[in-house]
Amino acid sequence: MSIWEYANPKRFMGWSGTVLPWFAVLAAGLLTTGLVWGFFFTPNDFRQGSTVKIIYLHVPSAWIAINAYLMMFVCSLIWLIRRHHVSALAAKAAAPVGLAMTLIALATGALWGKPMWGTYWVWDPRLTSFLILALFYIGYIGLWSAIEDRDTAADLTSVLAMVGAVFALLSRYAVLFWNQGLHQGTTVTIADGAQQENISTVFFVPLLLSMGGFTLLFVTLVLLGTRSEVMERRLAVLRKKAQIL
Repeated sequence: MSIWEYANPKRFMGWSGTVLPWFAVLAAGLLTTGLVWGFFFTPNDFRQGSTVKIIYLHVPSAWIAINAYLMMFVCSLIWLIRRHHVSALAAKAAAPVGLAMTLIALATGALWGKPMWGTYWVWDPRLTSFLILALFYIGYIGLWSAIEDRDTAADLTSVLAMVGAVFALLSRYAVLFWNQGLHQGTTVTIADGAQQENISTVFFVPLLLSMGGFTLLFVTLVLLGTRSEVMERRLAVLRKKAQIL
């Protein structure tokens, strides 16, 4: 069976309905474990004190904000090339979740930055590119709402998603491109035990659980949103048929 057959709306509704409860339960379990462990059972940092615990919200939300837009880029590319409606609807469903995660990352970053930098905001390369990313999310959502013809909306938003993906990558790698930024380097890496250099294991394990929970939460919400979009389109088709009859 070709992988593209899973993008068929009927097949998608079938398999997504099966896996959705599992993703939801796993997301709730990982989020609860990671956040409770991180906020209540990890020590204060010797420099940052209890402020460091913002990491359990800030890093996972920033991780999802960036990768959600990259997922939208891939889905939009599939739509433009293969015209699979589910891929366009999945990108549409991911946008509000990605915007929410971007705003959470910006808010928690501001709260973290105030005691560390003495200000809530600086025009740091990563912060600035993240703010622009939020604007792309808003523009993408607004463009979907502004165009009545769904295929035309999918075409135009797909182009916007591909342009915005540049800022998603800049948000991820801005610290490497511009060394003068205040924002710290990458917190979590998996190469040759590098996480030991950037973050202690006592913080790393609950952070990893939180990131897994946020990821599964994102998948759950996107599946729910995509299923809602598919059902909405089916209802629209039924209404048209009813009007003809």
